[in-house]
Amino acid sequence: MNPKQNVSVRQRVNFRDLGLIDYKECWDYQEKLFQEIISTKTQNRDLVPEKQRATSSHLIFCEHPHVYTLGKSGDEKNLLLNESELHTKKATYYKINRGGDITYHGPGQIVGYPILDLDNFFTDIHKYLRLLEETIIFTLKDYGIESGRIEGLTGVWLDWTDPLKARKICALGVRTSRWVTMHGFAFNVNSDLSYFNNIVPCGIQDKAVSSMNKELGRELSMQEVKQKVKHYFAQVFDCDVI
Repeated sequence: MNPKQNVSVRQRVNFRDLGLIDYKECWDYQEKLFQEIISTKTQNRDLVPEKQRATSSHLIFCEHPHVYTLGKSGDEKNLLLNESELHTKKATYYKINRGGDITYHGPGQIVGYPILDLDNFFTDIHKYLRLLEETIIFTLKDYGIESGRIEGLTGVWLDWTDPLKARKICALGVRTSRWVTMHGFAFNVNSDLSYFNNIVPCGIQDKAVSSMNKELGRELSMQEVKQKVKHYFAQVFDCDVI
């Protein structure tokens, strides 16, 4: 049987919550899983269908110590700190291989890294990004927070229909190769938003950022929010997250 799954087959996604983990350590772990899937797909090309191996898919949740990351299409000028100021802020900085510009990760933010073989789901990057956004939109709605999309700007936004009030609560940035994904989303739950003052978030100068705790005026249970994100991810991607 060809391992490229029939669309009627419900996919299994392996889940891990790595807790608070250094950005580079987690990036290396992502790359390992990503390259394993790529390698399997490459080997399968030379095999008859009966000999091919099924590929795996993964969903990683984590939080990072304060870190700024710049996507491959980003502008370094959007980081407003020099090396000494980064040290003072106890923050690190990496140029990475995802799309998008600069963003911030830190404690109180749910960072999600889906490492999926989209050949087992659908081969449509636009749809993939919209479903990641939908996962967060559904999660926020459970807390009474209405959110949506702004045409041409990836991510999840509050007051998205009002250009003067619109603010981002979840950023997205992904890398794909041979329909395998890595990197993902950064969802501000109990984030220290002052760290966003040190960058031009995602290279967008006229839009603010927000978080769940700022909008609701209280701290949220990270574990509870993670469970909801995990639940809605499984729902919108029609998969079992194990």
